[in-house]
Amino acid sequence: MASGGDVEAIERAAETLKHAHALLVTAGAGMGVDSGLPDFRGRTGFWRAYPAFEHLGLRFEEVANPLLFRTDPELAWGFYGHRLRLYRSTPPHDGFSILRQWGERMSEGYFAYTSNVDGHFQRAGFPEERVVECHGSIEHLQCLRKCQRTLYPAGEAPEVDEKTMRARPPLPACPNCGVLARPNILMFDDWEWIESRYALQQNRFNEWIRRVAACGAKLVILEIGAGTAIPTIRRLSEALANSLGATHIRINPENGTSGDSEQLIHLKERALPALQRLAQLLGW
Repeated sequence: MASGGDVEAIERAAETLKHAHALLVTAGAGMGVDSGLPDFRGRTGFWRAYPAFEHLGLRFEEVANPLLFRTDPELAWGFYGHRLRLYRSTPPHDGFSILRQWGERMSEGYFAYTSNVDGHFQRAGFPEERVVECHGSIEHLQCLRKCQRTLYPAGEAPEVDEKTMRARPPLPACPNCGVLARPNILMFDDWEWIESRYALQQNRFNEWIRRVAACGAKLVILEIGAGTAIPTIRRLSEALANSLGATHIRINPENGTSGDSEQLIHLKERALPALQRLAQLLGW
């Protein structure tokens, strides 16, 4: 395994990308850090981003929870309304465009698979049909009581008092029955998430992976900012690299210990500087 941000590792990564036929980008919360978004790493990370919840003694797992929409909807929508406004007002960093341009060069295509709910891959020009959002999207809502298993676009975000983190009414409501709406995001202890949109995305992704495997294409998995606290993206990247014999490039300033194999190249950097260095080496 190549380690660190050394010259050998990044040159090997660039050479692998240069000869790839297909590109899978797998991205965790670290992908958005260079855009200026918080990653909520650990309890203190969440409280640094949202100090009002520290004063209330509420952990991220308690706030990002469907139960809060029932017990204190103004507080629940305060958190998600603020995030919706933040994600919409924050431009995706240049690394997203770099990745899209690389993907468009691939003869067998590309996909982005992310646990992020901010919609930034689509905002950066990734086609909707080439993105999987495995934890859902803040840009889509569902009825709190699931009167119908339909989703609808999030409209204007509610106003939020940033001192108390409470949303001001009116709160988003289901257009079918008028009951409170919630984001179509997979939360903690969430048995009510409507996964229909994600299931369609996953089906498209599975079909693409089957095509790539069937034609023997050289697949590169570029994992960016995926940690171990919620290891969905990291596990997917490692499993696919092992099953398909794909080269696995991990861009992460920390957490490079798992998935140790000859196929893993670890670039110990943040997303944007690593992608810019690779782009310079590739000349694309």
